[in-house]
Amino acid sequence: MAQEISDRLVGIFRVDADGHRPVHGGQAVLQDDPHWRDLPLFYEYFHGDNGAGLGASHQTGWTGTVALLPLLFRGALAHTGPTARPAGVGR
Repeated sequence: MAQEISDRLVGIFRVDADGHRPVHGGQAVLQDDPHWRDLPLFYEYFHGDNGAGLGASHQTGWTGTVALLPLLFRGALAHTGPTARPAGVGR
């Protein structure tokens, strides 16, 4: 469950098949401008349907910790393999 939540949060910041980041929503300058498109902003809130960033973007706060989530689960899964689950989860 924790990894699923982590994957969803990280997915908001990843570039999709069209080269866009959901966090940038419909803001063309952030999606397409070469000076901005690779600089994700960390917003206060996110739109529940499309992941677009909402609220303050100058306070990274808790959303800055999203950068640590892939590292956390990479370390946890390195010893158990990509399909393994922690003991007691989903069983």
